Formats: sequence, structure tokens, C-alpha cells
Amino acid sequence: MSKRRAEGPAVKRKPNRPKPPGTTKRRVLKVVKWLLIIGLVTTLTGIGAFYYAYTQTTIPDPDADFTTETTKVYYADGKTELGQFAVQNRESIPLSEMPDQLQQAVIAAEDRSFYTNKGIDPKGIIRAAFSNARGNATQGASTITQQYVKILYLTQERSLKRKLKEAFLSLKIQREKSKQQILEGYLNTIYFGRGAYGVQAAAQAYFNVPAKDLNLKQCAVLASVLNDPTDLDPKNGKDSKAALKERYDYVLDGMASTGDITADEADQAQQALPRFPKIQAQSQYGGQKGFMLQLVRNELHSMGYSDSDIDGGGLRVTTTFTPAAMKAAEDGVLAQKPEGFGDKELHIAAATVQPGTGALLGFYAGQDYLDSQINWAVAGGMVGSTFKPITLATAINEGFSLKDTFQGTSPYTFPDGLEVNNEGENGGNDYGSSVTALFGLEESINTAYVDMSASIPDGPAKIHAMANALGIPPAHASKKYPGIPKTSRDLSADDTLITLGRARVSPINMANTYATFANGGVRSNVHVVKKVVDRTGEEPQVYDVVNTDVLDPDIDSDVSYAMQQVVENGTGQAAQALGRPAAGKTGTATNAKDQVSSAWFVGYTPQLSTAVMYVRGDGDDQLDGWLPSYFGADYPARTWTAIMQQESEGMDVEEFPEPANVDGDAPTDGHDPAPTATPTKRPSPTKKPSPTGTPTETDSPSDSPTELPTKTPTGQPTTEPTPTVEPTPSDTTLPTVTVNPTPDPPPSQTPTQAATTTVAQPSTSPTPRSSSWFLSYFL
Repeated sequence: MSKRRAEGPAVKRKPNRPKPPGTTKRRVLKVVKWLLIIGLVTTLTGIGAFYYAYTQTTIPDPDADFTTETTKVYYADGKTELGQFAVQNRESIPLSEMPDQLQQAVIAAEDRSFYTNKGIDPKGIIRAAFSNARGNATQGASTITQQYVKILYLTQERSLKRKLKEAFLSLKIQREKSKQQILEGYLNTIYFGRGAYGVQAAAQAYFNVPAKDLNLKQCAVLASVLNDPTDLDPKNGKDSKAALKERYDYVLDGMASTGDITADEADQAQQALPRFPKIQAQSQYGGQKGFMLQLVRNELHSMGYSDSDIDGGGLRVTTTFTPAAMKAAEDGVLAQKPEGFGDKELHIAAATVQPGTGALLGFYAGQDYLDSQINWAVAGGMVGSTFKPITLATAINEGFSLKDTFQGTSPYTFPDGLEVNNEGENGGNDYGSSVTALFGLEESINTAYVDMSASIPDGPAKIHAMANALGIPPAHASKKYPGIPKTSRDLSADDTLITLGRARVSPINMANTYATFANGGVRSNVHVVKKVVDRTGEEPQVYDVVNTDVLDPDIDSDVSYAMQQVVENGTGQAAQALGRPAAGKTGTATNAKDQVSSAWFVGYTPQLSTAVMYVRGDGDDQLDGWLPSYFGADYPARTWTAIMQQESEGMDVEEFPEPANVDGDAPTDGHDPAPTATPTKRPSPTKKPSPTGTPTETDSPSDSPTELPTKTPTGQPTTEPTPTVEPTPSDTTLPTVTVNPTPDPPPSQTPTQAATTTVAQPSTSPTPRSSSWFLSYFL
């Protein structure tokens, strides 16, 4: 039976035929052929472009460019020259006058393939790229030839275009000059730090000898500092010296590995760095100019400029300093300085900051830069009771008010065994068990402010955060909380007694902190550079004022009012001589030996904020029994007044805002204002025997405490209770403790920003305090 075909047209099928042999291979060869053609064209194009760029690259005249690269610094007006960075302190000498070991050390430090590379080092570039990608220490991969080309012929611009030009110039230079000529030129032009260009100036700047007399150890040091002339300069402190020693060992190991010196010579040299003789500073840095230029240099570093940029980049830098403010700071200090006390022992520092901008207008470092390079306006000291307004701001922010009361008895023992004394003898002056926050600030009552700190849930941590937000940098540098310097010492969120001013803060940062109070609770970051223009005049960097809301304006006005009362009725009455509204706080701190080691006055008007600090010796030496009067209310307050009188001359008299009498929900009980009491007249000041037996008078108080105004009546009484024992008005001192405090941890607290009178629910956890602390005050 035959099969039937399905309906529809028949489907034609192509027979499966095998592919001719070699078809796939031919296709692969065809692709490879085109890839080779494309690669060849690309290579030829690249070679052509490279050749064209190479032939078009001309070597500029170094003498015409390099000698015009001095950086100039101006006062705030942008016209009056303050000084210059590195007036090209350079003396060229032939390679024959440079010790062989110096040449070998520099090659070991900067470019170990110098004699074999062609001006650039591709392997080094790749190695540096991988190292940087892994997050290791940044490597530049520049050869000696490239460094020479950059400093001698090019700007310090950071761009791909400049880097390519540097590479082409390096290739061309190494073809037209011998290695010896390149090395000689490099060693005569490279920056070694201390304003020294070239080895001859560097040998004089570091070792006070001509380059030809340098020994192995000195050669290794100069080769080492090339890597970072600032951070590797041993005069900049222990950290810099340690970093130099590490680099120094690296250089000597490199010299030994190439056979330039023996292993024994390297080992012997690595035993210690060479001796660095004292070098007289350049006269252009005399007076306060050296300190001013150093502050400018530091800030330029933080802006990303290198020492080569600063000293050889031809920058034009406009600062915040004014001649009037600088003169006022120095004149005020010298006018009030006690006679017979030299700068080598007594250090008086002052700083003035402009509220609303953070501009450091003027300062006094403590002495002439040529006599000592320590800037005490930066180094700072323990701040004592000038820290208390920060505690008050924190307390009001947390719900307390100026009328709330705290412990004024002395000595006072807290529930955990912590004992605190007020100023005065025989256990300290007893102000009674219920003094207001306002009166406590006027008279700097220690027990009241320690009680205030303890009554704030997590009080020390919140006070620490408030201090950071207002302008005191933390113990570890933070971009969020900048300052001059960038850190504070002995400032810890775990310090139970943070309110008493154990922290060591610079006068510059204290002036900026009080400038925040003067500016309605808005912090402006302190700074010294207004504008930077490179030598081309293009794309200037202009400082952008950074403002941060810290305190609600009403809270700020209450804190300012309290500090006005310190001047009107409390320990700061010497500042009344300013003749215009002023607010401020005195401070006196003691060291671990129960000796007065610092005295302060920090205060402000609506337009200016100034801090004054008196310290002695290394910043921790005894003032009581040595200085005629050691109270912050005496020399520091009078110095502050003298500075501010001169700075304020010609300014309009401005008033502070009225107090708002903020009264939130206090986070803890037992601080309600006490019943109204009639204050009694306080006696004339008493005398405290000094360690040498010479009596020293305390500050002179007013006759009675001040009543709190009632802008917003709350029904609470407004006068202070009568003290159980008549007080001896003075400042708070730093406590003497029986145990060593633990090291400061990294800051972790976040300050309250834009605070209002609305208070969060308080924490139920008590503030941790060590029961082993025993406190003794005599101020």
C-alpha cells in the first residue's frame, strides 16, 4: 500500500555538507590581521604624536622663571606686605664641591635608578600606582630628572597636562645634559626646608657648615629631609625627629645595598642622628612676623599646598591679620606686663578673633620669634574656669535656667564620694546649698558647676560635645571641628571634672569659642588665610566663611548675659574699664602639684573676641608666690582691657541682646530657685598666703550679687541667698587629684546643633565618676 503525501507543497531540505577544511582558521587569521593593522596604525599614530610633542617641547630659560617664584604674604587689605616665604636662600656650587656621600645619599633616597633610567622610570610609575591603589603611603614615582624639571621649569600645578610636559622635558633634558650636570643642577635648586634651596644653603641652615665639609651622617639627613622638608625637620618636635630617623635609616640602608658605604659604616651611622646646632633665625622673621608666617604656612599646608608650592610657587597670599590688631595685642601685653619678669620665664599670649567670620585679626605669641619659636597663642595651657560658660550653655540647652540652683557648700562630697572644694582656705568658701547658675558663674563657684555637670544626664560627654561645637577642637583632629591648632590636650568626654577646665586649649581657639557666644551662638571656623593667587593670577582660592548653628539665640543671650554679670559684679570687674558693654570670664588653674600654673581672661564685645593667657616656664610652672598676683581677674583681665581698648578705638558702641530667661524642663529634680533672700554686703578681699609667705590679694568684688532681670517673668525669685560664710572672690583652680587620669579616648560625641528650649527625655543612667578623686582648691 502506497503512502500518501501530506497536503501542501513539498519541503525541500538542503543536504548536510561538510565545511571545507581550514574555514575557521581563515576567519581567525582575518580577525588577527585586522587587529594587527589597527594596532599598527594606533602605534604609528601614537609614535607620531609622541614625536611631534617631543619636537615641539622646548626647554625654557630657568633663570627667567625660577627667580620670580618667591611667595609673598600680605595683611588683610591685600596691599600691605607682611613678609615673604623663602627669599630664595640659594648659592650654587659645582658638583666637585659636593661630597660623594651626599650625592650617593640623595640618589639612594630619591632615585636609585638615576644613572640607568632615561629621565623617567616606567617601572617606578607602575609600582607607585599599585602601592597607592592598595592604600599604602603615597608614592610620587618622580625621578631626580623629573623633580629637577618641575622645580626649575614648571609651575606646581597638579594636572595631567603639566605631568606630560614634565615627562617630555625630562626625556629631552637627559639627552641634552649629562647625568652629572642634571645632578648638579638638582642639588643646587631643590628645596631642603628652613628656607634653603640647594645643598650649600641647606648645609648652613641645618649644620652651620659649608656643603664640602658635610660628613656621612649629615649627608644622610639632608638626603632624608627632601622627602618632606616640614614633617622631617627635627626642630618641629619629637614626632618629626622620629620620622626623620626612620627615613635616615632607609637612606643609609640604600647606600649600603649599592656598596657606596659598608654595612658597618651604615650600622654605626644608624646609632643616632647627628647633632643639630642652634641656628640663628633669619632677621626677616623678627618680632611676630615669624609666627605669622608659620601660621600661614600651616594653613596653606591644610589647603593642599606643599612646601615647594609655598616657597617656590610664586603665590600671593592675603591673610586675615591687620596691622592695628597685631599692634594692639603686643602693646596691650607689654603695657600691663609686670616689671622685672622676662619672656624666658613668663609667657603672655593673646589672640583676637572676629565674630561672624572666624578671622584671626591679631595675636601675641609671648616673645620675639628670634628668641624662641614657641607660639604660646597656639601652645596654650589649662583654661580653668573660662570653661564654665560652656557648661552653662550645655545646662540651659538641656532644660536648666539661670535661676536654677546648685550646691555652693564647700567642701561638698557627692554621693559617689567625689569631694570638691571652692576657693579659699580651710576647705574653701561656703556659699550655701542653693546658689543660682548665674551667681555661680559670677563668683566662679566650683561646687555649683560640678553639681551642674553631674545633674545633666551624661553631663561630661554633652559638655565635651558642646565645647567642640563652640570652637574647642577635640583631642584628635577632626574636619568637623577645626581650630588653630587642630587639637586640644587633656580634653575628654569621660572627664567627670571637665567643667573645671582641666583641658589645655590655645588662646586662639578660646577666643574663637567666645566669638561664637558673641555671634548669637553661630560658630565661624577660625582661619588666617583669606585668599591665595598663584603667579599666573588665574583661579584664586578665596576662603569661604563656614558658619555652623550651635546654640539657639535665646540660650546664647542668657549665657552672654551671665558673662556680662561676671564683668559687672563678679570676678571680671577689671574689664569695666573698657567703657563699653563687655562679657567675659576669668580662669585660674593649678597643676598636679597644687600650684597655680595659668591665669586667663577671655571676653568679648559684639564685634571682637579676645583671649589672654599667662603661663610660666614650660607652661606648667608655678605662678603663685612668683608673680605679684596670679588671679585671672588681675593681670590677664587688665591686659585684655588694654588690648580691647586699642582695637575698639573708632568702633561704634554696640549692645548685647537682652537675656531671654529661657526656662525649660530641668532634667533632674532638686534645682528649683530658692526663696528670695536679702543678700548681705560682702567684706573687702582677703589675702591668701603664698608658698613663699608673701600675701597675695584676691580680686575686688562688688558689694552684693546682681538680680536677674525678668524679661519673661516666670514667677521665680530673682535674688541670691546669703552665703553661709562670706566668700573670697576669685577664680576656680584646677583640682589636685590622687590618681592619674586615663588617657583621652578619641572623641565620639556629637554636639547639639541649633538648640532650642525643647528638651529631650533625660537619660536614666548616672554620670560615671571615680570615687577616688579628691579635689583641693585655693582659688
